Amino acid sequence: MTPTMTERKPSPREAVILVGHGGVPSDYPREKVRRLMTLESQRRPTGAPMGAEEAALDAELRNHPRTPETDPYQAGIERLARSLRATLGQHLPGAALYVAYNEFCAPSVDDAVAQAVADGAEHVHIMSTMLTPGGSHAEEELPELVTELQAKFPQCTLTYAWPVDLDAFAGFLVQHLLQHRPLPSTAHTQMERPSAQAEPATPQPSPQA
Repeated sequence: MTPTMTERKPSPREAVILVGHGGVPSDYPREKVRRLMTLESQRRPTGAPMGAEEAALDAELRNHPRTPETDPYQAGIERLARSLRATLGQHLPGAALYVAYNEFCAPSVDDAVAQAVADGAEHVHIMSTMLTPGGSHAEEELPELVTELQAKFPQCTLTYAWPVDLDAFAGFLVQHLLQHRPLPSTAHTQMERPSAQAEPATPQPSPQA
């Protein structure tokens, strides 16, 4: 009798959260931004949670209406997400992609993870557009936040795509450079070519004395 193939169980639902830094829209009052940054700089070294004033300012700024003109950074991240979504489907079929921001813009990473879990994700992968080693957001704040969120959502496995493979990143940068490197102009190329050997000049007779 021909053995029957064991039915493959569907893989757990996966979600990917693309984290951008976040920008301040051009029409948001700058004095409020300065106040928010002051409160954050005073609080962060203590490890304390946000106070009422800071939390209110943070929520107001994050949810401030935006357009591509007032916040081109958000528009850029959304464009990246559209490209990533198409590529991601080739490697993680069925995985949902969410966009989040480290600061200044909604949704926050917390909110994006909560939404992914509410949508049924069992594995959530977090990756940042901030790739340089040593940056406080990518190397300190996000790992701490992922640890906190894992405790908050124990029914889901959270992973953080860090550190970055610097060799692969360097290879990307070289390809990026070559793509935008201007080709030498035709005139410049011709100038660099060795000139043909010139024929010796015909000697002129000396003037008669």
